[in-house]
Amino acid sequence: MDFLKSGLKTVLGAPEPGHHPSGAETVERLVERVNNSTLLEDRRDACRALKAMSRTYRVEVGAQGMDTLKQVLELDRADSETINHALNTLNNVMSPSQFEEEEDNPQVPMNIGEQFTEMFIKDHNNVQLILDLLDEYDFRVRLSAVQLLTSLLTNRPKDMQEIILVKPMGVSKMMDLLSDNREVIRNETLLLLIKLTKGNANIQKIVAFENAFDRLFEIVSSEGFSDGGIIVEDCLLLMLNLLKNNSSNINFFKEGSYIQRMLPMFNTPEENEDAGWSPQKVSNVHCMLHIVRTLVSPCNSVQIVSDCQRILKNAGLLDSLCNILMASGVPADILTETINTVGEVVRGNVANQEFVGNVMAPSNPPRPAIVVLLMSMVNEKQPFSLRCAVLYCFQCYLYHNEMSQANLVQTLLPSSTDVSNLTSGQLLCGGLFSSDVLSNWFSAVALMHALIDNPIQKEQLLRVLLATNIGSSPVSLLHQCTLLLQQTTKLQSKVALLMLLSQWTARCAGAVTAFLRAPSAVSYLVNQTCSNDHDDNEYLLQGVLIQTLVVKEESGAEEAGRAGTGPGEETGAREGGAALEQYKALIRQQDARLQELVAQLDDMLQQNHALQVALNDSKSSNSLLKDENTLLKAQMSAAQNLPNTEHNDKMQYEMKINQLTAEINRLNEILKTTQEEKKKQEVELEKLKSDQDDLLILLSDLDVKVNEYKDRLVSLGEKVEDDNPEVQESNLT
Repeated sequence: MDFLKSGLKTVLGAPEPGHHPSGAETVERLVERVNNSTLLEDRRDACRALKAMSRTYRVEVGAQGMDTLKQVLELDRADSETINHALNTLNNVMSPSQFEEEEDNPQVPMNIGEQFTEMFIKDHNNVQLILDLLDEYDFRVRLSAVQLLTSLLTNRPKDMQEIILVKPMGVSKMMDLLSDNREVIRNETLLLLIKLTKGNANIQKIVAFENAFDRLFEIVSSEGFSDGGIIVEDCLLLMLNLLKNNSSNINFFKEGSYIQRMLPMFNTPEENEDAGWSPQKVSNVHCMLHIVRTLVSPCNSVQIVSDCQRILKNAGLLDSLCNILMASGVPADILTETINTVGEVVRGNVANQEFVGNVMAPSNPPRPAIVVLLMSMVNEKQPFSLRCAVLYCFQCYLYHNEMSQANLVQTLLPSSTDVSNLTSGQLLCGGLFSSDVLSNWFSAVALMHALIDNPIQKEQLLRVLLATNIGSSPVSLLHQCTLLLQQTTKLQSKVALLMLLSQWTARCAGAVTAFLRAPSAVSYLVNQTCSNDHDDNEYLLQGVLIQTLVVKEESGAEEAGRAGTGPGEETGAREGGAALEQYKALIRQQDARLQELVAQLDDMLQQNHALQVALNDSKSSNSLLKDENTLLKAQMSAAQNLPNTEHNDKMQYEMKINQLTAEINRLNEILKTTQEEKKKQEVELEKLKSDQDDLLILLSDLDVKVNEYKDRLVSLGEKVEDDNPEVQESNLT
């Protein structure tokens, strides 16, 4: 701190004694020094001082010095140190985070960095200045330029993406930095590209075709794949940005044989299982699983998904994923994400579904991996996210695969095989009638997916019989489901059973007939639909009830129209006729209400459009007001310091006047005393002069007498010697 103070004194000059300039005054003087100094050293020192003050006086430095710092970037390109100070100062001013020095200052708004960023990028040439500085090889300049671009992208991502997109060679310059042999610059560039590519398909394409995947895989390989540090995670996050919702890049990725290069990421040596997974390895593998899911996401086109699924299986990635599923010591979140990933890799692909169906778990006795997963799904002690992942994986395993659906239903039918082996059907039936409501829901939804678009299995499932009590006759699975629906009080269980029954009875006359014959089944549905004694959570249940009734009515009508009504069906129709009429009246009331709501919705949409136009106008004017507000805050901060400064100056001047007055009084006293002494001395001097004159006269008389005596002696013949001729001459003189 003392060094900083001495540096400021060197740049600004020593202040007057007792005068302490405010922060705004200091910033103003520094900005003037940068603007007006002709010596490069002075401008460099002033920029260094501005950088030091920009963390504490961000508003003042940004409001008064932004234009000056931009001028420095234009005119002082030859001096790397000055450019570095200017870039660091701008980065501090536009930093998205709050500095420790600002925490106690309520006048600094939280989004001050975003406001200054908006002001800075309004002139697109300012961004071009920063991009041009990426060509500088100096370490400090290049690093500071990358960090400043990262701050700008953090504050205003959409605006910056649009600006960089139209700048020639803007993206290419950033991509070249990935090849910089200085790791700090390379790592900062990764963070910059992650923010740059987020949510912009055009920039994603440019980055991908700038050989990004090759460079990223080289970095991942050099860092040690999944065992690497956070740099591997950054590379994978950038790769994920390039692939997400971008079919062009996904095609480029699969055609460039990059899928095969992902295999080392999932290699898990058995000797390292006991060592555990480090947090960074968990993050790395998690990101890699996200990339695989992005390639085979159901949101992609069917052709892309099919090609990627085939390549994943042929490259051995599906096998590696299954190994992770069956490995021990895998963290729960990685296991959950791996289950989801396996599900999407096999979804709709018969070959991959068959591969997973043949995977055996390393248990004693060995069991199919599907059975082991279902055991986790119906186990209430397992984490909820893991159970949901197993359900999703099982749905994908059954998706568009009639063979897998048939095998599941077959495990529920009587057979001559060894009943001691635990099957998927037994697990689902056990979960369906379990006391755990989540097991009910998971099992019902899993069974439902075995019946989708498969009328044959719907008929086969009607043959499933259950022995509810010892000694009692078995009942059908559908009958037991309807009975459980009427008995349970749990919302999740009711919804799950209704979903299963809706899918089961859709376009299946046998299931509809069996349902109508169930005691009180239809009347229960109608009564529950018409009931108003429910809370907000049961609106979902009411909707599912209506859907179930609609499905049964449509299925019954279709079958009756195609083949006529049989005796059994006619009896069932008479039993539920009155209830269905009541239900139809309810539907008509809801249709009328729906039309009213649609009309209200149209009016609200028109109002919303008008409000949106007004909002856009307000946003544009608000942007201008923000800039003016920032400048006014800086001026206000400077103005608030002025009264204190004037008061301090006045006090100092009054003290100085008092000191000078006392000094004058003291000097006057001394002068008076001196004058009196002078008068005394003058009197004494006059007296001495008078005495001296008298003495001279006396001496002259004596000399005359001496000479007379000498002449008389000479005349008498006496010899007179001159003992002191020099004295005599001086006396004569």
